[in-house]
Amino acid sequence: MQDLIQLIQQYWRNYLFSDGYHFTGVAITLWLLVVSIGVGFCLSVPFAVARVSKKKWLAGLVWLFTYIFRGTPLYVQLLLCYTGLYSLEIVRNHELTSAFFRSGMNCTLLAFTLNTCAYTTEIFAGAIKSTPYGEIEAARAYGMSSFTLYRRVILPSALRRALPYYSNEVILMLHATTVAFTATVPDILKIARDVNSATYQTFTAFGIAAMLYLIISFTLVWLFRRAERRWLAYLRPQGK
Repeated sequence: MQDLIQLIQQYWRNYLFSDGYHFTGVAITLWLLVVSIGVGFCLSVPFAVARVSKKKWLAGLVWLFTYIFRGTPLYVQLLLCYTGLYSLEIVRNHELTSAFFRSGMNCTLLAFTLNTCAYTTEIFAGAIKSTPYGEIEAARAYGMSSFTLYRRVILPSALRRALPYYSNEVILMLHATTVAFTATVPDILKIARDVNSATYQTFTAFGIAAMLYLIISFTLVWLFRRAERRWLAYLRPQGK
């Protein structure tokens, strides 16, 4: 117990937010999660609409994208972004792409965003397909265009119903951030590995990391449960 207290006193700043020069630990993990989930969400909504489109070529392109990124490990995708793409001459010789792919943070965010976008696209596409046909017919009876139909009826209904499944994706994405250390990104796991190397207190170093991930996970679960109670209240059985 004394060893645990001493280690926390010595390294708590590194685990939580900073090593004195750069953001580390929890701050970087939350940054990776928020940016990848936020951008992935914004991309997945139009992708989901395209995924259920009657235009087969458009739906096929989105299906291919989701098939590739859901069918390959995130770790491999990160390695391809971090070391694979930069080995290509066309990427290395261009000023903008060279600068982008030299950054481990940029490569990590790119891999995470594309991965979560693929999973979220399929979640939202499934919710769109399960939209009650009566809602669509009622909207068409009012003379709504396809754009208005999606904006005012289909998407609001589908996104609410997809919330429980989307919450699982966010939690899984939090756990997936543990591979960021591969690109030398100082997330929670990277700090735990550094502390373990410095102190040889393996159980304590990684135990603190596990507790931090657990706290963040339970906080996200609590937030999503509150959102579900608010936006899915109409699905709960009504008392007689």
